[in-house]
Amino acid sequence: MLNQNQQVEPFHSGEVYHLWTFLLRTKEYLVTLQVLNNHTGDEDLKNFLDDIYENGYTPEEEQVENILKNAGIRLPPAPPDRPNVEVEDIPAGARFNDPEIARLVQRELMVSKMTCSLIMGICVHEDIKSLFGEFHTLKEEYDLKLAKLSKEKGWTISPPINIK
Repeated sequence: MLNQNQQVEPFHSGEVYHLWTFLLRTKEYLVTLQVLNNHTGDEDLKNFLDDIYENGYTPEEEQVENILKNAGIRLPPAPPDRPNVEVEDIPAGARFNDPEIARLVQRELMVSKMTCSLIMGICVHEDIKSLFGEFHTLKEEYDLKLAKLSKEKGWTISPPINIK
């Protein structure tokens, strides 16, 4: 486990299920980020996607994979990596545009924060709770960066103001 001083406790079925599912979704989302990066034309958004891939989701995947391996739990399958392509090679009608990509990533960050909170709530292992607290904090930081970027680029869609 993560904390060497903690008494070795087996995982309960809820922990196994949620850790395994989290790892599967993370592996799938890493591939999704590769695809979205191929569709991105904006250099700032491309840099953001590269950063969240390398420093956000990839370390999370590695950490949770190590936890499951050490517990002797079979790992979920990983989809194949996607090749890099130039955005111009993707037909216009099949391409996501940059504001759509920003909203898709922001939606995923929101869902991921809720998932981290759920796992923190069901875990009896303090080290796992702490780890997912760190994941949650990192996702919040990325969410704030993306919100700022979206405002700067004019991609934010605000609901109507209610003035009487």
